[in-house]
Amino acid sequence: MGKIPAVQVKLRSGELLVIREAAAEDAPELLKYTEKIAGESDFLTFGPGELGITLEQEKAYLAGVASKNNALYIVAVLNGRIVGSLSFAGGSRPRTAHIGEFGVSVLKSHWGKGIGTELIRCLLQWCRESGVIRKVNLRVRADNLRAIQLYKKMGFQEEGMITRQFLLQGKFYDALLMGYAVD
Repeated sequence: MGKIPAVQVKLRSGELLVIREAAAEDAPELLKYTEKIAGESDFLTFGPGELGITLEQEKAYLAGVASKNNALYIVAVLNGRIVGSLSFAGGSRPRTAHIGEFGVSVLKSHWGKGIGTELIRCLLQWCRESGVIRKVNLRVRADNLRAIQLYKKMGFQEEGMITRQFLLQGKFYDALLMGYAVD
């Protein structure tokens, strides 16, 4: 039994999106998806060819997430294809097991459809129902105004700034820290 049931969401475009937990069988497609998004946005923490994860490592990662009560990896599927993903990892020690950080991405060809919003909504619902996660954190490049607007709309609060967090083509970028109290 999984952590969340698969859900169907009708997007603004009228398309039917399925959000479900990622499974080991998704590993090959997730590797291709990750490499594609790596080249579509400079707002990610990695670029093309920088992840260096093998199929076996991806499968092991997915199995590890599935085995933890404070971790979640979900995918957004449209017309049988993964078009978005969200991974959340809680702390590994008892004092931090209630808190975690997530990353979310959507294929550029599907930006603006509300897929990121639905993935985050699913994460927050799981957090409320889990009884384990009490705080959700994220880091976002301070100049990624579109993402910051989405996070604020979802109820995240600005909590701080890390300067020089990202280095891209010789230029430093700051990271805005945001958080959401689950209870």
